[in-house]
Amino acid sequence: MKLSIVTINYNNVEGLQKTLSSVASQTYRDLEHIIIDGGSTDGSVDVIKEYVATNPNNDPFFKHIIKWVSEKDDGIYNAMNKGIRKATGAYIQILNSGDILAAADVVERMVAAIENEKYPEFIYGNMIRKNYSTGKLDGMSKEVDYSLRQYYASTMNHDCCYIRKDVYDKYGLYDENLKIVSDWKWFLQAIGLGNVKPVYVDIDVTIFDCSGISETNLELRNKERRQVLEEVLPPAILADYDKYAFPTTQIDRLKKYHLWGLVWFVERVLFKLEKWKILKWHQDSQL
Repeated sequence: MKLSIVTINYNNVEGLQKTLSSVASQTYRDLEHIIIDGGSTDGSVDVIKEYVATNPNNDPFFKHIIKWVSEKDDGIYNAMNKGIRKATGAYIQILNSGDILAAADVVERMVAAIENEKYPEFIYGNMIRKNYSTGKLDGMSKEVDYSLRQYYASTMNHDCCYIRKDVYDKYGLYDENLKIVSDWKWFLQAIGLGNVKPVYVDIDVTIFDCSGISETNLELRNKERRQVLEEVLPPAILADYDKYAFPTTQIDRLKKYHLWGLVWFVERVLFKLEKWKILKWHQDSQL
């Protein structure tokens, strides 16, 4: 089974070197590595050329094929879509410049999991967050809830996902009109609203470089998310989520720390007091 790994890069030569090395070290050989460079000027192209030159693709047992292009693009999602269109593998993984595969046998283990799970549309593992400037691990992303609420407020980490290529044919590619939330929109439509059921396997798939994470685009992110929600959710459902999404998150937090029993007890007491007419609930009261 061929796997297509898509790497996009722009002027991140150090991150690109790490990513290419991690892919080259894989024990699984039936790989197609597609590198979409946005016309870098920092030496990234030289690194790609060296990667191609040292690839032992003349060995008949080594099926690691490399495709690459370096040209101006129209943003991150335009670059990702270019890579997906070039992919010929049964499954596609997006592994962007700077992110690395967690071990040399990651792809081999994930392909075995795909075969064991009877070739699901969508399978994913764990993403480890590492701050390379400090050398510290900042946490690990594991299994997420399979629900609309999950994708209303959060998303999936695409670098640890293996997506069957025909799923992109069914749900389309990433919306290039959005700057930073198009992958979130895709997961919302395919999983939150669609029929794709993700399969989780407890395998550490990728190490994500979070050294440069910034919150300077939070305003744009929130603006784009709201735009997407108003586009894809019926107004009545969106109104309910606007009203109840945060309270249900609070409930989850209380359950996490085993405090939900106390809240449940207070609610039951209030229910009895209302039932016995000791407390009177008014139509215009906000409870």
